[in-house]
Amino acid sequence: MAVEKEKKSCGQVMAEWKEFVWNSRTHQFMGRTGSSWALILLFYLVFYGFLTALFTLTMWVMLQTVDPFIPKYQDRLSVPGMMIRPKTEALDITYNVTNTESWEGYVRMLNNFLDAYNNSRQVATNERCLPGRYNEQPDNGVLNYPKRACQFNRTELRDCSGLNDTNYGYREGRPCILVKMNRVINFYAGANQTMNVTCMAKREEDAQKLGEIEMFPPNGNIDLMYFPYYGKKVHLNYTQPVVAVKFLNLTFNFDHHVECKINAANIATTDERDRFAGRVAFKIRVNKD
Repeated sequence: MAVEKEKKSCGQVMAEWKEFVWNSRTHQFMGRTGSSWALILLFYLVFYGFLTALFTLTMWVMLQTVDPFIPKYQDRLSVPGMMIRPKTEALDITYNVTNTESWEGYVRMLNNFLDAYNNSRQVATNERCLPGRYNEQPDNGVLNYPKRACQFNRTELRDCSGLNDTNYGYREGRPCILVKMNRVINFYAGANQTMNVTCMAKREEDAQKLGEIEMFPPNGNIDLMYFPYYGKKVHLNYTQPVVAVKFLNLTFNFDHHVECKINAANIATTDERDRFAGRVAFKIRVNKD
């Protein structure tokens, strides 16, 4: 008897469930008639349509306040930072002159970086500008896009160009490091005065071990004609100026801590909270068996 009652109750449950899904007497699907389902679907259609229209209108209004070429806020980059190439995670360049595999990666990174600086490419895409003055290109009420970029030819890096010495001195233990200043839109670097990059040992007692340094272009000069920078969407072919640092006779098997900084009237290099503001510090070690 207990088994029959259990079976009967299960049958009742199934019948009730089927009637809930579709009631043939009242023509209700899951407790609602067709008109009720139509009204609730219409409500959600109108509701979500309104939300979509409100979101679209809000985005459109916001985009009207944004310049497609220049970031609205640039306060985080008031002082340009500096970086080196080849770039490693810890800014640590260590290799062994007798182990080709230890420095081939650095050479490859320099080749990739300097590919945009090839003379033929610069002549084809950029203009020869007048040195010693800013390359200003104001709109004057009419959009002046794209902006013209000045040539920076690879040959200006001379012994560190990778053209005559394809190993950039790494094979001989006289490596080249490229130093560049990060781009800041509409920044007039130098405040209309000459500027250059200098590099030295971070500790005075290590200066003798670091040895002689040669800079390309001479004296590490950076010309005013490469400024201002107008942004990657406007300055399409812009190639920022770089300075090459060649270590001529550094001591082997020793950790050299080097700091390079830009000497410019309007770039501060003494902010201890930001070690990349107008300067960059890195370690270089050349081992020799």
